[in-house]
Amino acid sequence: MDERQMTSAEAIVSCLKRQGISKVFCVPGESYLPVMDAILKEPDVDLISARHEGGAAFMAEGYAKASGSPGVVMATRGVGASNLAIGVHTAYQDSTPMVVLLGQVHTNFSGREGFQEVDLEAFFRPIAKWVAEIREPPRTAEFVQRALRIAMTGRPGPVVLALPEDVLKKEALMSFGPVVKRPAPKPSDQEVIEVVDRLRLAERPLILAGGGVKLAGAEMALKRLAYKWGAPIVSAFRRHDVFPNDDIHYCGHLGLGTHPNILETISQADTVLAIGTRLSEVTTQDYTLLKKQTLIHCDIDDEVLGKVYPPDVGIVADANEMLEALAAAAYGRDLRAWTSARRKAYEATLVTEGRKTLNGEVISLLQENLPEDSILTNDAGNFAGWLHTYFQFKKHRYIGPTSGAMGYGMPAALGAKLADPDKTVVSLSGDGGFMMTLQEMETAVRYDIPIISIVFNNRMYGTIRMHQEIHYPGEVIGTDLGEVAFSKVAENLGAAGFYVKTQEEFRRALDQALVLDKPVVIEVETDPEQISLSKTINQLRKKGGESK
Repeated sequence: MDERQMTSAEAIVSCLKRQGISKVFCVPGESYLPVMDAILKEPDVDLISARHEGGAAFMAEGYAKASGSPGVVMATRGVGASNLAIGVHTAYQDSTPMVVLLGQVHTNFSGREGFQEVDLEAFFRPIAKWVAEIREPPRTAEFVQRALRIAMTGRPGPVVLALPEDVLKKEALMSFGPVVKRPAPKPSDQEVIEVVDRLRLAERPLILAGGGVKLAGAEMALKRLAYKWGAPIVSAFRRHDVFPNDDIHYCGHLGLGTHPNILETISQADTVLAIGTRLSEVTTQDYTLLKKQTLIHCDIDDEVLGKVYPPDVGIVADANEMLEALAAAAYGRDLRAWTSARRKAYEATLVTEGRKTLNGEVISLLQENLPEDSILTNDAGNFAGWLHTYFQFKKHRYIGPTSGAMGYGMPAALGAKLADPDKTVVSLSGDGGFMMTLQEMETAVRYDIPIISIVFNNRMYGTIRMHQEIHYPGEVIGTDLGEVAFSKVAENLGAAGFYVKTQEEFRRALDQALVLDKPVVIEVETDPEQISLSKTINQLRKKGGESK
């Protein structure tokens, strides 16, 4: 046990340094100035000051996904804390390790509705793994290290610590324990035997792989099992990169607007091994899938098992340990006909009509021109349908919000680029979402973070307009947006800006963007009539009118 005399603020930064965390994101606040000063004096920790707390939280979340280390974000009291809550909720639903440090009013003022005071523990409790306030300086290191442990272990997620401003300045003898190491529990021998016995009885088995596979670093173990067993793989919502999409075993992604061919793969399967997935609303298509199959569900969090469907076999284990055990125990079996048929069904989804649209051509050009180890992030919106359907994640990495948070794509890309500066990082956004965190392009310029941001501009909140046209055809309110020249705004902020209307113009812009060592925005003029991957506004209106 290491003990040293220091202030609470210095102890907080020391805990982060010990854990190997080198980036902290924030919007500055007077309530935690001592922590900022401690970061200034610690050369191994960098402070990234954003333009809005929501953007800072998304940066921290993207950083965590790309680095494997907890994202750390700071804000002040009620106003800053409220602004970054969207990032906390995103981290919670995405199982992303995050530590949120929030300045709080002086302890002498607590409970009097002081300036910007909010009961932060009550505010964040529903969307965080743990929330606490540091009230005694000698316990600062204990609280921060506990926060790191909770954020990183089990099902990862966000934790929130409130920091009264007077506590931060006080000195005490701080006690530091060892750095947090992520536990990786193994399945028991009997559990492995039971799973293998179930699989032996299956005629059409399937693996459904989720984010827990990525968090455990189990991608290679999943590949070994796939080749040993021969079964098809389907990825959970926004976990495209959990398995190489060009592999003969990969058979699709369960997302929004999932193609019937992929849903048919699930319905035809008689046994599903779901590993590292909480079986979310989107993955299960509004909780309609996996009701008839034998379900083997493995997750590191016991509370996930049975939360959606009662499993026939439920196992609490680390995804990598589970997959390695199954790969070692699996039997050779000829599933080529089953897997090949479902692979062909998936491949048919890659050549549908949406590929011929400008959005589809943009995705094709990204596929052809991006380095295979690129990182792609996306915002929420219908534009993402083209990415999710047509882009083949081979060695690429994907970072996207399962919470569907708008404004996520570009700031998450900044966090990812800071975590992995040698990789090409590209964000995809609609004009609605991009505008919500547009100000963070100035952060990119100020810190010289060279990402490529692609903005599909159709001058509307497209996803909401689609549902509006489905349920109230022709009755448009609130979803139209005004003219914003995003490429010009980018230039005015010091980034490079390109405005394109054709496939060839996008090709030229992308070629330049890939060699420019600065932030880039490529604004793609998008046909508002093509409201989604498979439907136009007129088609939706016609269908809606007929249903009435």
